[in-house]
Amino acid sequence: MADPIITVVAPRPRDLGGFEVRRILPSARQRSVGPFVFLDHMGPAVLGPGRGIDVRPHPHIGLATVTYLFDGELLHRDSLGCVQQIRPGDVNWMTAGRGIVHSERSSPEARAKEIILHGIQSWVALPRAEEESEPSFHHHPIADLPQFERDGVALRLIAGSAYGETSPVRSFSPMFYLDAAMPDGTALALPAEYEERAIYVAEGKVEAAGRTFGVGRLPVFAPGADVALRATAASRLMLLGGAALDVERSIWWNFVSSRPGRIEQAKVAWTEGRFAAVPGESEFIPLPEA
Repeated sequence: MADPIITVVAPRPRDLGGFEVRRILPSARQRSVGPFVFLDHMGPAVLGPGRGIDVRPHPHIGLATVTYLFDGELLHRDSLGCVQQIRPGDVNWMTAGRGIVHSERSSPEARAKEIILHGIQSWVALPRAEEESEPSFHHHPIADLPQFERDGVALRLIAGSAYGETSPVRSFSPMFYLDAAMPDGTALALPAEYEERAIYVAEGKVEAAGRTFGVGRLPVFAPGADVALRATAASRLMLLGGAALDVERSIWWNFVSSRPGRIEQAKVAWTEGRFAAVPGESEFIPLPEA
């Protein structure tokens, strides 16, 4: 019998200006899972009074960003003029399309107290036909998302469709993205209808296909394989995947495109200051050195 696990991705630490994250995708083992081309695990980090996160304005093209918090809060600002507080369980879906600039910072209120910041940031590649679409930002509060229980597992559907439920978040290709809280001893079958599937262990420990996976591991499963997950400790997982990308994507810094030349254009545009600015922000992250 073929192994239902294609590969297992381990994260690499990345410093985002004084705040370390675990980077899972892309990796040498796995460039993407369905439309997901980027996955960062933030925290959990304790930020004492006076401390905060300051991700200065930076550009994106060809993708949608999804910020999802377990704990803490962040303040989103973008070049469309959107200002939105991001809180646990909410979904903030920003479609970059032909180009958008945004910042994520701790608010003055958050800096005044001790908070724990913990969450997942992901990028979803847009289909080729949507790569140059108009940029947009949509906030979906936690109360608007499908929340249900299956075999004792509490599930929240962030985007896409799974287990007979569909999220109100507008996505651009067949996909699923869930937050699963699994008490110790519970079991859950992974949706089988998608070509590419993976789980990410944010907390706890789970078994699948006779192997055990702890925090920070992303096992990727073979198409069509029956996958049963079993928690061997209280666990929190991200379940994700979807249809395979329509064509391979090039990724450089914050730019994603099916056309490498388009990324070169974006580099020049950012260097020359031709992206729209974020109202009220004067700082920015310069283009990285080659």
